[in-house]
Amino acid sequence: MNAPQQFPFARQSAGPAPERRPGSIRRTTSIDSDWPDGFGQAWVMAGRARDLLTSFTGEAVELARGDFRIRTSPIREILEISATPDHPRLQDMVGVRAGGASRHALAATLGDIRGTPTFQLLDDFAGASLVAGWIWSRWIDDWQAAMRSKGTQSTAGNKGRMLNICTGFTEGASSLTEGGGVDHAHQSSTEVGPLVNPNDPVGWHTMAEQGTRPQARRARRIDIWRAEGVLKVDAGFQDSGPNPQGTRTAIHEYRVYAEIDEASETLLSLQALPLILPFRECPGASMKAARMVGQNVADFRQAVLDTLAGTLGCTHLNDVLRALADAPALARLLPKAPD
Repeated sequence: MNAPQQFPFARQSAGPAPERRPGSIRRTTSIDSDWPDGFGQAWVMAGRARDLLTSFTGEAVELARGDFRIRTSPIREILEISATPDHPRLQDMVGVRAGGASRHALAATLGDIRGTPTFQLLDDFAGASLVAGWIWSRWIDDWQAAMRSKGTQSTAGNKGRMLNICTGFTEGASSLTEGGGVDHAHQSSTEVGPLVNPNDPVGWHTMAEQGTRPQARRARRIDIWRAEGVLKVDAGFQDSGPNPQGTRTAIHEYRVYAEIDEASETLLSLQALPLILPFRECPGASMKAARMVGQNVADFRQAVLDTLAGTLGCTHLNDVLRALADAPALARLLPKAPD
C-alpha cells in the first residue's frame, strides 16, 4: 500500500491560556503523574478540576470543583482510588484497567455524576495513564531498554504493537518499526512554557509545582460562551512534563475551536489545530475530525470513538473532542446577556 501522508513536524505551542471572556464558563483539568517508588513501579496520579464562571462584569465565580488520587500499577490497573466529592460506588473501580474497560466501568458505576468535573477527570484516567510513562524518555537515555529490563511491557496497542491503532500509526508510517512497534528514533517533542496567563492568574486552578524529577501532566481547558447566535468553544489540551534541563517538554498539544447550535446541541463547525505531535503522520487526524460535524455534542463520549475509530482518528485528539460532551450542560449555566 502507499505510505500515509506526512506533514512537517507540529512543534509550536499555543502558549498560555487566553484571558477569560466576560460572560463565559471555563473548565480546567489537570492530571499529574508521579513515581515515588521509581521507574517501572506503581505510580500515583493526582487529578484536579474546576468550573469557573466569568460574569459580564468580569467577576469570577467558582461553580464546581473535583479531584482524585489514583495509585495505578505498571499495567495501568487501579490499585487505590479516592475522589472529592466522594461517591458510594467509587471503590468498585479498584482492579479496573485503563482503557475501554475503565470507561465502561466508569459509565456503569458513576454515570450519575456525568457532566461534573470529577467525572471528566476519571474519564481521562485512560488517556492520561497511557501517555504518562513517555516522560521517562526525557530522563533515561534508552528508556525502552530500561522498560524491557524491568519487565514492564507497553500496554498500548496490542501489547506494544501499534499498527493501525490511529492515524499516526497507519501501516507504512514513519512512526513504526518493521515489527509494528513505535520507532522512537523518529519521534519529536517540543519545549513549552507555562499554561497560566500572567494577565489572568485565576484562569487556571492551582496546579502542583513540577520540575525536579520525572513527572507527567495532562492539562485541558474548555472555554464556552455565546456569540453570533451560537455557542462558541475554545479548547486547549497538552501532555507535558519537566525535563532535566529545568524546562518543560510536551509530546501532544491541540487547540480546538467549535460552534454548537444551542437548541439542538448539534456541532455546526470544527477546527482542530495540531500544535505539537510526535510523528509526521499525526497531523492528518485533524482533517478527519470534521466528520463529527452534524452530530449531537452531548453524545460525543461514545460518538467520537465510533466515528473516528482506528486510522480515522488520533487517540489524543479523540480525547479532546470527547470532553466537549459536557459543553451543552455547561452552557446552561452561562449568564444571560445584560439588556
